[in-house]
Parts: sequence; C-alpha cells; structure tokens
Amino acid sequence: MSSPLVRFAPSPTGHLHVGNMRTALVNYLFARANNGRFMLRIDDTDDERSDAAYEASIRFDLDWMGMHWDVEDRQSARLDKYHAGLQSLIEAGRAYPCFETPEELSLKRKSQLSAGRPPVYDRSALKLSQDEIGSRMAAGETPHYRFMLTHDTVTWQDMVRGEQSIQMSSLSDPVILRADGRFIYTLASVIDDGDHKITHILRGEDHTTNSAAQYQLFEALGYPIPEMGHFALLAGADGEGLSKRIGSLSIGSLREDGIEAMAIASLLARIGTSDPVEVQTVMDDIIAGFDISRFGRATPRFDPEQLAQINSKLLSEMAFADIKDRLDAAPVTAELWDAVKGNIHKLSDVSVWSDVCYSSIQPMQADEQVLAAALTCFPDGALDASSWGEWAKAVMSLTGLKGKAVFMPLRQAITGRQQGPDMATLLPLIERDRIIRRLKGETA
Repeated sequence: MSSPLVRFAPSPTGHLHVGNMRTALVNYLFARANNGRFMLRIDDTDDERSDAAYEASIRFDLDWMGMHWDVEDRQSARLDKYHAGLQSLIEAGRAYPCFETPEELSLKRKSQLSAGRPPVYDRSALKLSQDEIGSRMAAGETPHYRFMLTHDTVTWQDMVRGEQSIQMSSLSDPVILRADGRFIYTLASVIDDGDHKITHILRGEDHTTNSAAQYQLFEALGYPIPEMGHFALLAGADGEGLSKRIGSLSIGSLREDGIEAMAIASLLARIGTSDPVEVQTVMDDIIAGFDISRFGRATPRFDPEQLAQINSKLLSEMAFADIKDRLDAAPVTAELWDAVKGNIHKLSDVSVWSDVCYSSIQPMQADEQVLAAALTCFPDGALDASSWGEWAKAVMSLTGLKGKAVFMPLRQAITGRQQGPDMATLLPLIERDRIIRRLKGETA
C-alpha cells in the first residue's frame, strides 16, 4: 500500500463522544500503521451551530488521546472551491436548481409513503424552463441545488463490509446547496477529499448510502475515488443506540470521571473486531496491533463497566514514572504507588491511600480482643514486608482466632477500610506511632 492520507472531519457543533472518537481513532491508527498521514478537517460550514469553544474542545480531546494530526484545514476557508465545484456541475448538467419549500417536500414524501412508494424526489424541478427559473429568481425566490444521480448501480469493494452495490434510482438526488447559501456536506466533503488527495475514507456504516452518492460526485468532478470502509456503529451494553447516553459518554466527561486516555483507546481500537481487547499503556502498541480487516459487521456494544475495568487494569500496569507528574497535592512515593495501584479504579483514588499512610484517618471500630492482642505483640524495630505475616501469626496465637477473624479487624483499624492493598506491602509505609494510635481507636 502506498502512503495513505486519511481524515477526521468533525463539525464543531458539540463535544466528541466515544462514537466519533472511535471514528477518529480508526483513521489515526490506519494512517500510522501504514506509514501514512492523518488530517484534521473542521467541517464548519454550518455557521449557525458551529462554535469556537466546541472546536477547542475537539482539539483538546484529540491531543489528550495522543492523536496528533499531520495536516489540517477548515471548510469555512474553502467556500470559493465549493462555488467553483457547483458551477462545474451546473455546466455539465449534473446540478439543477429547485424551488420547493421544506413544507412542499414534506407533503410530497407523505403522499409517496401513503401510496406505498419510496420517498424519492420526483425531479419535478427539471421540468422548469430557463425562463421560468429566471423569472422565479428575479421575483426573489432563491433555489436550492441538487446533484443529478445517474440511475445505474454503484459498486465498490468496501474495506470492512466487502462488496457493496447500491441501485441509484432508489435514492433522491441529494441537495448540495441550501437556499440560504450553505453548502451541504455531501458536496463540500467530496471537493475537500479530492483536493487534499484523501486516499481512504473510513467512517460509520450510516454513511454507506451517502458514499454511493459521493462516489458519483467524485466521478462527476473528475477526482479519483478513495477506497472506502464503513464500520458498524456502537450500541450500548443493552444493544440500544448510544444517542441517549452521549452526554455521559463524551470524552470530557469520561476524563473528568478519571478514565485514562489509553483505556479509551485500548477499548475503541478493538471493539467491533475479531480480536480480544488488550490493555495497552502506549499508543505505539495499539498501532502495532491494528488491522482494519479485523473489523466485522456485527453491532459492537460499548459497556462503561468494561471501560472501567480496563481503566483499573491499565493503572495497575503503569509505572510510578508514568503518573508522578500528574499527582496533585497528595504525597505519593514510588513505594506507595506500587503498593496500591492494583486496588484503584482511577488515579485520584491514590489520594485515599496517601491519607491512610501519611495523614490522619478515623479507624473503623473492630474486635477489641484482637486489637488488644495486636498492641501486646506489635513488632519492635522497623517494619518490613515480613512484619505483617509474623504479627498476624502472633495475634492468632494470643487470641486463638484464625484467618479473617484476625486480618479484618487489623485492616479496619489501621486503614479505616474493609478492603484494599496487601497489608504486607502497606504496613511498612505507615509510621509506627500512627499504627499504634489507630489500634487504640484514636484518629491518627
């Protein structure tokens, strides 16, 4: 394969969520895995809904994920290109003006559906003469423009779905310019892809039909047709669509909830493929394992619980050097990190164990018999990895209790919690005096 150029083209009308981040990631990984380039294109022709704050959010999220683009552009800077493309189509007889209002088009669709016919545009605007068009425009009517499809079959070898064939007579001629002067994605995207020499278009299966229309637009405008791949859209864990959950599944929301970028990337890179999800700590390892041919057609389910589990596993595999610069006020040493990283769900959880080891906490009430015996035989000298086992054994000997009956009261008194890291690794990190005071029930 020659060096590919792919693009991610978000509209700055909202925050990135797991669905469109997956699209971005697939394109990024495909480019990097094939020594290609990744383009960020801001599709901001909708000036009413586009917002600079959303664009900034998109850029921040991509950068946070470690997905750095090689080249960028924006549609609002290319309007002259779209006007030229439209004029070329008009001159070739492939674009034509239409004057129907949205209300009139809605009535037509309802009439077709009630008659059992597909709601395909009837091309009634083609019956208008040039004089009629001129007089309507002179009277102040502004047309929208449609691209005239040829009614043959468009066929391509899809990189994910295999051979795709769409009979174009089943589709309406797509609108490419609104009456308000705004260009539609269908045309603008083709001109951008053609001018930028995009080699591969990878996106969700909801674009499959649109791709057939754009296939003909590429041909009509004289551009090479990129290879195309359409992957299945994500569903929720229950099999339903993600639309109602998108707010909570925005990348910003996940980040605020303590989900790591590489946890998101590890899941999104493999979900919907025939490969198992593997937790990776660096993007290069995800790139090395990426293969677009492994994507299947079945609907993949995105489960936030699975993401949380991946996040926990990722943290457990991270070295102290990976996280030390991200810690806030909580004092954390390499020894503490190694002791607790297998028992946290998000990085901020480490502050809980920092408090346990280095700050005052309120111990939990526990078996007084066990605590009294524990004070009696508390080890002398410095505590090390063997201290916990030897101490617990001595407490068992004094009380006649075994196992959990001894371990749990000691854990509760020393850590204020019923669960947590291995006490053998945690105990040496806590000052002797602090442990003794907690065994006495004091806040320490």
